[in-house]
Amino acid sequence: MNEPLAERVRPKTLEDYISQHHLVGEKGSLTHQIKKGMIPSLILWGPPGTGKTTLAHIIANESDRPFYVLSAISSGVKEVREVIAKAKQSGGLFTAKNPILFIDEIHRFSKSQQDSLLGAVEKGWVTLIGATTENPSFEVIPALLSRCQVYVLNPFGKDDLEDLLRRAMKEDKMLLTKKIKLKETEALLRLSGGDGRKLLNIFELVVFSIEENNITITDELVMSKVQKNTVLYDKTGEQHYDIISAFIKSIRGSDPNGAVYWLARMIEGGEDVKFIARRLLISASEDIGLANPTALVIANSAFQAVTTIGYPEARIILSECAIYLATSAKSNASYMAIKKAQQKVRETGDLSIPLQLRNAPTKLMKDLGYGEDYKYAHDYQNNFVEQEFLPDEISGTPFYIPGNNQREKAIDEFIKNRWKNKYTP
Repeated sequence: MNEPLAERVRPKTLEDYISQHHLVGEKGSLTHQIKKGMIPSLILWGPPGTGKTTLAHIIANESDRPFYVLSAISSGVKEVREVIAKAKQSGGLFTAKNPILFIDEIHRFSKSQQDSLLGAVEKGWVTLIGATTENPSFEVIPALLSRCQVYVLNPFGKDDLEDLLRRAMKEDKMLLTKKIKLKETEALLRLSGGDGRKLLNIFELVVFSIEENNITITDELVMSKVQKNTVLYDKTGEQHYDIISAFIKSIRGSDPNGAVYWLARMIEGGEDVKFIARRLLISASEDIGLANPTALVIANSAFQAVTTIGYPEARIILSECAIYLATSAKSNASYMAIKKAQQKVRETGDLSIPLQLRNAPTKLMKDLGYGEDYKYAHDYQNNFVEQEFLPDEISGTPFYIPGNNQREKAIDEFIKNRWKNKYTP
């Protein structure tokens, strides 16, 4: 059987690698290390199909190291120890050429499996490269995470994905047997969801479902061909992010029926309960926030409960939480507040901290006026006294704009009562 297109055109050098310029571009944070062959153990974190596995292969090729691969889905502690034993024999301790051990979907490794890697990583027997679509802060044990650098891979943009298609048309021997004109790409890009591997495999499906050698790729052609072959791309694993998106948007849109339906789709597909519960936690903060702070408490309790009991009973707790969030008052004010504040920090840089807000642990700092004019709020009526808490350059800038709901209307009144018109947008 022929390899899929995505595998046939997998880049083998940094020069052929598309996107992720912040990591492997001319000034990328990994470029110099790869060229020198001094590779730290690292975790590559990013969406599906953004080149994590490809980058691991390139790192091994460029640094001329033995390369071992394990999949977290099919490997246990026994397999990990066997690979480490082979790696110890093929490489020297603490050398620049120690073998690379690549673990795909490392977030699926249990604590005991991750523990089995610690000694080899710490002693330099292997350089670990883990790939994950999940936040490693949640899924990788602290002891292992502390021994690895985490590098974030960005989703592919439109130009990146179109570059992948053009390169495949130029380099793949099977595609070169056809005369392909890429007239429209919107349907291909939309169906791929930003996943480069999925994009190439859908493209191949479309091209080789047509007997003619002259092919013009249009959105209509792509949709007609893909709809007849849904089994080739419509898999639970590939719909992972589409379904969780529909689930969260149903909650945000206050539709408990939609939320429960998409929850059922994930449950029937065997989705990880912790993945669903984490998204509920995020939704409770991002979409409900201060309109109903209890939502975060409920979501956190649900997370703890489903983590403890697992399937099948976890489905009831997830359903209860999803319905509660969907039927709650909504506000994204807290989310927007931190987003605006971060943008202001990027625009203005490290503005000077007002002297009255600075800590003064030494006599010199006190002599320089650190904390001198600070007014202790509890010494004043209503535990409030007007003073400046922002750098002078951005004084009066409103980041938090209370939402239009009962609870935040009360917060709005509190702010106006304390600060008058200072933070009026």
